[in-house]
Amino acid sequence: MNIGWLTLLLLLPFVGAIVTMLVPRAQALLAKQVALGFSLVTLVLTAIITIGYNRNGPEDYAETYTWIKAFGAHYALGLDGVSVVLLVLTALLTPVVLIASWNDAQNGRWSEKSFFAWVLGLEALSIGVFAATDVFLFYVLFEATLIPMYFLIGGFGGPQRSYAAVKFLLYSLLGGLLMLASVVGLYVVSAKQGAPSYLLSDMMKLDMSQNTERWLFLGFMFAFAVKAPMVPFHTWLPDAAGEATPGTSVLLVGILDKIGTFGMLRYCLGVFPNASEWATPVVLVLALISVLYGALLAIGQTDIKRLIAYTSISHFGFIVMGIFALTSQGLTGSTLYMFNHGLSTAALFLVAGYLISRRGSARIADYGGVEKVAPVLAGTFLFAGLSSLALPGMSPFISEFMVLAGTFSRHKVIAVIAVVGIVLAALYILLMYQRLMTGPVRDGIEKLKDLNVREVLAIAPLMVLIVGLGIYPKPVVDIIKPAVESTMQHVGVTDKAPQIPVTEGQK
Repeated sequence: MNIGWLTLLLLLPFVGAIVTMLVPRAQALLAKQVALGFSLVTLVLTAIITIGYNRNGPEDYAETYTWIKAFGAHYALGLDGVSVVLLVLTALLTPVVLIASWNDAQNGRWSEKSFFAWVLGLEALSIGVFAATDVFLFYVLFEATLIPMYFLIGGFGGPQRSYAAVKFLLYSLLGGLLMLASVVGLYVVSAKQGAPSYLLSDMMKLDMSQNTERWLFLGFMFAFAVKAPMVPFHTWLPDAAGEATPGTSVLLVGILDKIGTFGMLRYCLGVFPNASEWATPVVLVLALISVLYGALLAIGQTDIKRLIAYTSISHFGFIVMGIFALTSQGLTGSTLYMFNHGLSTAALFLVAGYLISRRGSARIADYGGVEKVAPVLAGTFLFAGLSSLALPGMSPFISEFMVLAGTFSRHKVIAVIAVVGIVLAALYILLMYQRLMTGPVRDGIEKLKDLNVREVLAIAPLMVLIVGLGIYPKPVVDIIKPAVESTMQHVGVTDKAPQIPVTEGQK
């Protein structure tokens, strides 16, 4: 078996995790440096793969080997425009988190090197999930990502971390159990129509009865809705993000939760196109509820990290809405939103983490006047907040605009009501900034230190990309569009959305 580019990309962080764990416990600094080194090499290799990606091909860097012949399972990897974008996001956020979390694991239940090793392990599994082109392989990796995240939440973070980790695990396992039932069902259908095969290309050609397709779709969709997270399956996220370290929260919301929306796009639309169209009205209503409910609950939060977690529930509502609008504009906007949300939420969580580590509290009421004593921290927090509310000129804006435009062409009422979520976003972000950063300096804030060089270096790449893609998103959109057009052709829904060119004129 020859090692292909994607296998090498998957193995790099996995080997890095093993090497990091082999470093003697007393040499914590060396373990951190090793982990960071492997994550940077992975980022470079991802950049090389992205540059060489053939955006006009149906599947690039394809690797297919028989794995479990009796089941028709294969070790199969490949890239389309959607998976390329999410691989880049994964490879980018991992070193950012490692740099930003350099000292965050000191008070954990386990050694610091364990934290860094689990981060690399999560990166490896996430790469596998986004690159998998075999349904059985995808399911195995989908479930395996729970392991490092469980230990990252349960081993490090706040006093209720064990409760949050168990809740996260139980919700995810329930979703995975229903997906497993559908995976078994796909085997039965495939076997009846010839030799069983879990290859995604073969799954997309299966001839299923209407009821069979709908039942199998529901198993996948439930698992993805829990992962996304959509209302009413969202309650695990505020607890997990609130108790985890800021870096773990970035990985959870920025990468792991994207597996849910990625799965909806690739597997629900790809394998169950008719059932996806059948479920569209219900999914759009739930997405709309997520947009509004998440935003309203964010406004009422008294904990910084829980507030940010609820904003993400609202943002994921927009992403799901764009996917199930079933227009090329909506699908392109949703994929771009996955990437841009990862950047903006990572920046917001990390700056909030910087603030919390200095004050020793996540309660909003314990802050005030921070901009007077730590202007760089306050300015960076404002930048991240404005990005999260999709200010024009920042990358989330074009994503949100495309989602709403794509939704409006087919579901006008849903799109119009969803605009309220934009107003609420401005409200919860600006209120949070006002309470934390403005006004008189509260007791305990007067000696707050400003950001140091390491902290600025960690967040600077995110800020550059947020502005760069806000001004000129065309390179990323050009990668996404061929995959979206292929999906639209497979689903067979007439695209009524006006095609809005993303060029330099949309600055």
